[in-house]
Amino acid sequence: MLVVFVEEVSERLIYTLDFIFRDRQIEYQITNDPIYFNKLKGFKFNYSNRFFESGVHIQPSDLIFSEEIKEYNIKKSLFYKLECLSFDGVVDPIASVFYLISRYEEYIILKRDNHDRFQAKNSLQYEYGWLKQCICDRWCEDLISFMEEEYKRALSSFKFQTTIVPTFDVDNVRALEWKEGVRTWVAIWKDRISKDRDRLELRQRVLNKEQKDPYDTFDYILDISHRGFDVKMFWLVGDFAKYDRNISVNDIRHRSLIKKMSSQTTLGIHPSYKSNLSGYYLEKEIERIELITSERPMISRQHYLKLNLPQTYRQLIHYGILEDYTMGYADEVGFRAGTARPFYFFDLQKNHTTNLLVHSFAYMDRTLKDYLNLNKGEAFQIVEELFREINAYGGEYICLWHNESLGNAFGWNGWSEVLEYTLTFKNEIH
Repeated sequence: MLVVFVEEVSERLIYTLDFIFRDRQIEYQITNDPIYFNKLKGFKFNYSNRFFESGVHIQPSDLIFSEEIKEYNIKKSLFYKLECLSFDGVVDPIASVFYLISRYEEYIILKRDNHDRFQAKNSLQYEYGWLKQCICDRWCEDLISFMEEEYKRALSSFKFQTTIVPTFDVDNVRALEWKEGVRTWVAIWKDRISKDRDRLELRQRVLNKEQKDPYDTFDYILDISHRGFDVKMFWLVGDFAKYDRNISVNDIRHRSLIKKMSSQTTLGIHPSYKSNLSGYYLEKEIERIELITSERPMISRQHYLKLNLPQTYRQLIHYGILEDYTMGYADEVGFRAGTARPFYFFDLQKNHTTNLLVHSFAYMDRTLKDYLNLNKGEAFQIVEELFREINAYGGEYICLWHNESLGNAFGWNGWSEVLEYTLTFKNEIH
């Protein structure tokens, strides 16, 4: 048993120590009794400004005990063998972990892109070159190694399991089929104006049933599920709008497809673009999924990755969502919260741990091709680098794909090879 001395106990402290120690099966006890702590033998950790003759000591930043959200002078500083963060001159690996997994900076930095999203380029991990590292897990292990070195004893040899989790966002079930009359004619008109002969010919072949619609890749997704992968699908069922352009769920063919996929994969809600501003739309969309599948969706990923903290997560919690898969960036690959392990959302404004389990994805298909402008060879290197990092520290290798990007059309020819390469890492997990 590890005994931790602090001068006060906070929700932030318990949340972070659980992530660092308890999740690694290192049992710990917190005390603020200096006499009791001073008499103890064995593993002792003094996380305070007091002095004791024995026990590992780290001076804490007040970030971990404060109930306020305030700005600190943050710099990169060496702790033991790794650089972590210093807050107003205090080097603190525990506060560093909390800062990232709570997404503290997203409450402070108000700059957003044109979709009101916090961007990777504004994060500390991006600035310090840590974005493709499970940096929180590295800090945890550095802290534990520091303690073990001090006591010349091992605290834990626990290793988190690595899993490969392919996930798919369904923004539009068909590119050319199932469109209402007006939508089809407008699309044809646009293709003619732009003189896109290839698209016009493809449309004709699909509508004549000579070729499969390029977005109809659902049999392929089912094949991945049948290979033993825990496939997650996030389905957009919002009303038609500028950024929500799926086929209406009033179409019986669409409803039948949702029902079929939900019977063989884990199906969740893909809340519409406008649902971020109104719980009414989210509730309505959840009810649509439930009506079609006879099961209420328990998992979610935001359309366009629109995540605003704490509002988005509070809304999901209010409507009964238990797990969210939005934690990642559109503009960069890597680990937005500094870990590939699932963790519970900490509401900074209320200073408490919620029951919403957050899953981080490592990369999105469109990030590789469109945001970073990589070719397939470069993409192979990136997805392997991300796997090596996750496999070293444990966690979920979650990749985000769209049914649209698997159909070998509209610039995606052959990109399913990158997904297949990702799936092969299942054989290398140790």
